[in-house]
Amino acid sequence: MTHTSPFRLKLDDPPLEAAVDSVCRLTRDLGGRALIVGGSVRDALLNHAARDIDIEAYGVPAEDLLAGLEQQFKLDLVGRSFGVVKLSGLEIDVSIPRRESKAGRGHRGFQILSDPNMTVAEAATRRDFTINTIAFDPLTFEVIDHYHGRRDLELGILRHVSHQFAEDPLRVLRGMQFAARFDLEAAAETIELCRGIEPEGLPSERLLEEWRKLILKGVRISRGLAFLRDTGWVHYFPELAALIDCPQDPGWHPEGDVWNHTLHCLNAYAEERVGEAWEDLVVGFAVLCHDFGKPATTEFANGRYRSHGHEGRGEEPTRSFLARLTRQSDLAEQVVPLVRNHLSPVELYDSKSQAPAIRRLARRVGRIDRLVRVAKADQRGRPPRTVDTFPAGEWLIEKARDLEVEQCGPVPIVMGRHLIQLGLAPGPHFGPILDRCYEAQLDGVISDLVEGLNLAREEVKAYRRDMSEDGE
Repeated sequence: MTHTSPFRLKLDDPPLEAAVDSVCRLTRDLGGRALIVGGSVRDALLNHAARDIDIEAYGVPAEDLLAGLEQQFKLDLVGRSFGVVKLSGLEIDVSIPRRESKAGRGHRGFQILSDPNMTVAEAATRRDFTINTIAFDPLTFEVIDHYHGRRDLELGILRHVSHQFAEDPLRVLRGMQFAARFDLEAAAETIELCRGIEPEGLPSERLLEEWRKLILKGVRISRGLAFLRDTGWVHYFPELAALIDCPQDPGWHPEGDVWNHTLHCLNAYAEERVGEAWEDLVVGFAVLCHDFGKPATTEFANGRYRSHGHEGRGEEPTRSFLARLTRQSDLAEQVVPLVRNHLSPVELYDSKSQAPAIRRLARRVGRIDRLVRVAKADQRGRPPRTVDTFPAGEWLIEKARDLEVEQCGPVPIVMGRHLIQLGLAPGPHFGPILDRCYEAQLDGVISDLVEGLNLAREEVKAYRRDMSEDGE
């Protein structure tokens, strides 16, 4: 289906817009036609500015197109074997339509053959979902929509394009993040097709990329996880699957089981992302994993469901889940403390804890500001009990800021170099002395270097006295 439309693809960057125009005119002058395809068209139809542009050039031999582009742009030819060239310094990929045939297992098991004589409809069949098949001609302002992707976008439907969808298992996880990002409900036939697809050893870096998009871009993350459950793919992530039907006390959790609670928490988190990718990723994964310990700890006693100790028991499943997605150990090392301590903001607030407890919390989690974000999402994920304010979090942030531990644990005042300055030779005895000095700092016994050195001097004297007595 082709039609003229008042739709305009908005580009925020004038050089980007000029380059797109040049590529399209060059292709036309060579006897072909260039179309903007894929996500940039979809995003523009949702009134989002397009930034990463994919252009497909039809009716022009690859050598002729490449020669013409080289006269106007500096090119990155890394993807040339796949029929794709990048315009260096610009977020533009230019490609020849290509045919793909399944030749092996997994995401990479394809043979790719460029074919400039393909029709737009033929080329679109290799795409995953109808919302990604829409093409736009910047010279004529025509929208080309053979698979009714624009209609599906307006109706909020996620629908696969063709039977070729099943050849690439990664597309199931793409469906997960698309459903979350654009608040889409998957068509029944797409759900059914996905149920018959297996992961086929997808590499962890590709898994992480789709989960990153879910966490960082999902508007209603619950939609994505509902897609994962409906397709049966949640069972490839057993730590998540275990949350389904894990009961909770309805007085505290009227929203239902741990799965439903987690989905509500993630939606609450998505409403308050801060826009820093790493910060949002760490907090988002912590919200996702925060109750992973409940299936192992939930029991029914005295007429109520309880999950004592679930925070600590959440560490192992959190690590196993993240290890399935990435080898980045720093991600798990920063997420796990938030999972282990996600109840602490409310507990410290209720007990009106003093500075030592807050310093110790900062030592355990590193970033109290992150922990408060996780705890707030946890509190908000309990409809209809949801509230917008989180007094425990506000109190803790204020206290932590006053103690200068909002974004880091307390920096030790007394260090090894100070013991050396006091005449103590380095050795295994440094550790216990430094630990005692640090504990005194956390307790507020010392608050500056003068007090720290005085304490360290006494510790050194005590150590020498003990050594002298042992020698006798």
